Amino acid sequence: MSATIETILARRSIREYTEDPVSNDEINTILECGRWAPSGLNNQPWKFIIVRNEDTIKKLADCTHYSKIVLQAKVLIAIYLDQETMYHHDKDVLAIGASIQNMLLACEDLGLGAVWLGEILKKSEQVNDLLEVPESLELMAVLAIGHPVEKERSSTRKTIDEITFNEKYGEKWTGEN
Repeated sequence: MSATIETILARRSIREYTEDPVSNDEINTILECGRWAPSGLNNQPWKFIIVRNEDTIKKLADCTHYSKIVLQAKVLIAIYLDQETMYHHDKDVLAIGASIQNMLLACEDLGLGAVWLGEILKKSEQVNDLLEVPESLELMAVLAIGHPVEKERSSTRKTIDEITFNEKYGEKWTGEN
């Protein structure tokens, strides 16, 4: 199995972090992977804000039900859709999803833990105020990142035959040659 496929299959949402810092080199690698995601017309509609200041992290923790995760993270990356460079909202939101996935996979490959926080969008105005974001940027997610606390992790997925159809809906995919 290729290293890429192994990374995809190994990645888990990590919600507990050690006190170890995340280096600038690691952050730069994560950002580099995020910026290389595909986007329609190669418009690259994303903007990233790196947050490491403890006071700012504490304030952002008040913006989500998952405050414990935010408070433990050594780095937060707020991901925004730049509405001034987008050409189609839905397509650009999908591109940002690809960018986020690239960053999550980079974290896995670097031995870091990360989780995609979407619930924080309920308080996007408060987040935007804290980060002094212009109105042209729309909050898409916040990634919480740190070195994972060591523990056993597992996950389940629906089976391929539960979610896949052959040629038309209702015709089960068997995957047989």
